[in-house]
Amino acid sequence: MNIGITVYPTYGGSGIVGSELGRELAARGHNVHFISSVLPTRVTELNDRVHFHEVEMMSYPLFEHQPYDLALATKMATVARAEKLDLLHVHYAIPHSISAILARESIKEKRYVPVITTLHGTDITLVGADRSYLPITRYGLQQSDGVTAVSKFLKRATIETFDFDDIEVIPNFICPGQYSRLTDSPLRDELSPHGEKLLVHVSNFRQVKRPADCVEILANVRQNGEKARLVMVGDGPERAAVAYRAEQLGVKDETIFVGKRENIANYLGVSDIFLLPSELESFGLAALEAQACELPVIATRIGGIPEVVNDGESGFLSDVGDVQKMSADTLRLIQDEEMRRAFGVKGRELAIQKYSTDMIIPHYISFYEKVLHETGKRTSSLSASNASGTQER
Repeated sequence: MNIGITVYPTYGGSGIVGSELGRELAARGHNVHFISSVLPTRVTELNDRVHFHEVEMMSYPLFEHQPYDLALATKMATVARAEKLDLLHVHYAIPHSISAILARESIKEKRYVPVITTLHGTDITLVGADRSYLPITRYGLQQSDGVTAVSKFLKRATIETFDFDDIEVIPNFICPGQYSRLTDSPLRDELSPHGEKLLVHVSNFRQVKRPADCVEILANVRQNGEKARLVMVGDGPERAAVAYRAEQLGVKDETIFVGKRENIANYLGVSDIFLLPSELESFGLAALEAQACELPVIATRIGGIPEVVNDGESGFLSDVGDVQKMSADTLRLIQDEEMRRAFGVKGRELAIQKYSTDMIIPHYISFYEKVLHETGKRTSSLSASNASGTQER
């Protein structure tokens, strides 16, 4: 198949999943065309099967803001025709599904290119639920030829918000070979020079991730006499506030900000416990990646996280904002090495059994084939009807 993929090329779950999906599809013999303003994250190599088409936005004094959605639609239509794409797979409903639908409609007389929209979370739970965006988001869902969601939770949320239920749940995934426990690494010595236990958090440091709660957990753990450090991977608007909170709590020197990193698996692989105190997660990709590296997960019992983390088996779940329980659970895992290792082994087992590429990528391919079959029948029927009408006239 010839597949066009559009993602936000940012440090976040949807960009990571879209990039990894494209790479995996190319490895299975499909041609993948990334259509984006910047080369998506984790797309490190272009070759005969992985291509990149840059969306260039026009600068014109009349426009207060550059019209990204229109530029994207134009590029999609151009690439779809030039490369004879079989389908467009867009990640995030707004504006990507709207741009793809506009592209599809603009060239359908020459070539019908089905649009598949994958929902990742905030496009539905935050942006989509905004009254001003609700009608256009619903339109994007209804006009897509296929819609997928990354969790059962997100499917339910979409049904409740938009009264739209024609959704296939295809969860996020990991490539097991890219994640592992690193028992002998110089990075561990660098981050833990005195044998401290390493707590780690990975996110885009938005308020919804509650990164400051991680600092609170670290402070509580150290107040109970345990030597620990906190590794904060990523960057975003809350970083300065988190650093200030660490200073207030007296754990500034034990909180390590490493910024955005491509080699996230290395930081997970040398750590001991993963912290995800978010107030909303539609799936929890970072938790899945942590489990694949045999890290127990301390997280909140919200959204799609309970689908990824088994409470009491691969981690502990708490209510949002219950820092005391999360701290107590972290202490239990620090103080009980046997439990910590058992949770880690179970977490990797669950990650591979339910969310490995060998399980999920075929699901996507099967869904593509289903959509192509259904749209093929529809367009054939329409062509026959048009031909019949022409003859009658």
